[in-house]
Amino acid sequence: MLLIPAIDLKDGKCVRLRQGRMDDVTVFSHDPVATAGRWAAAGAKRLHLVDLDGASQGVPVHAALISRIREANPELSLQVGGGIRDEETVLAYLDAGVDYVVIGTKAVHTPHFVNDLCLEFPGHVIVGLDAKNGKVATDGWSKLSNHSAVDLAQQLESDGVEAIIYTDISRDGMMGGFNLDSTVELARSVRIPVIASGGVSSLDDVHRLCASEEDGVCGAIIGRALYEGQLDLAAAQRIVDAR
Repeated sequence: MLLIPAIDLKDGKCVRLRQGRMDDVTVFSHDPVATAGRWAAAGAKRLHLVDLDGASQGVPVHAALISRIREANPELSLQVGGGIRDEETVLAYLDAGVDYVVIGTKAVHTPHFVNDLCLEFPGHVIVGLDAKNGKVATDGWSKLSNHSAVDLAQQLESDGVEAIIYTDISRDGMMGGFNLDSTVELARSVRIPVIASGGVSSLDDVHRLCASEEDGVCGAIIGRALYEGQLDLAAAQRIVDAR
């Protein structure tokens, strides 16, 4: 079970959004490299880095900063999303030492893009599925598609993606607990690992998360609860390690 701290990058700072809204931003650190080191010291084995400016502009903005995080924390696995719209960007990140690239909206709008990436970069492609009431949301959660999250997850599995990050957008950033039922439902529908995201905010959630491992949930991305001190990463990591 992986507990994966999120580092969302905007204007060179470490921030968190509420429910993906770019107008509801909280700055938690002016030094993302130090923040990455903080989570590594607490026992994290992987980080989830999101280039928010890259996501809005369609091209990487914080690639140099992400490279600095890589260089400062060689022992950590890194997954990076935001602004990844072509194979050249994927190659640049992998060459910089990033372990996984995370594809979002383009996986819905341009399905063959994911298939092409999986063929060219096998084992390095993760897709983020954001859903509400079982339907996939796109474009920064501003649009709700007609795609079923389960159906799309099964298609992505056949395309060869390494894992799926599943976010219940009604829970993200609200610290009200994550939607275990919908996450497990998705995980049971595929054979590839599913990473939970959105709402993990307590040690009770971590225990619930661990209990879902046999269903195919391999980890969780944790954000605001870590930054606001509601969840102690070292304590949570001890629960996971004890298993």
